[in-house]
Amino acid sequence: MNFEELIEKVKHVPYGRNSNRYDFLLVLSENKGTCSSKHAFLKDYADKNEIENVKLYIGIFKMNEVNTPKLGDLLSKSSIDYIPEAHCYLKINGIPLDVTTSESFYDKIKEEILEEIEIIPKQVSDFKVDYHKAFLKKWIEETNQNYTFDEIWNIREECIQKLSEQS
Repeated sequence: MNFEELIEKVKHVPYGRNSNRYDFLLVLSENKGTCSSKHAFLKDYADKNEIENVKLYIGIFKMNEVNTPKLGDLLSKSSIDYIPEAHCYLKINGIPLDVTTSESFYDKIKEEILEEIEIIPKQVSDFKVDYHKAFLKKWIEETNQNYTFDEIWNIREECIQKLSEQS
């Protein structure tokens, strides 16, 4: 299987958290993955097979009811327009590639990205969470949110849970 075929295969693996967030090889064996595990798996494969110009990113975007319609009720009941959310994706030769689902989520959020950084595959676990939490704490302070960090993180977890439910 070549890299393009592997990308296509991973794109159709169902969305879901793996049993061990540190082992992104589980994407194939468990037949599920998140934006983090799927893209880290592909970046790791590219590195091991000397496929050049494949970069892994974390983008912090404004998760809102426009780009994520399933969350409209949750966000509006909390009187929050958006929550900054961390999303992983690749750039191949500078062109964004998002295989989180069969349709690119990146296309829905590209105008809402607040910040992005390049990372290496092992950073999709602890580093990504720490980076995201630090960003949220700064955002809460800078935008004078009426919620504490723990309250925002819990609302965010509710959002992620709702997104994980099958339609």
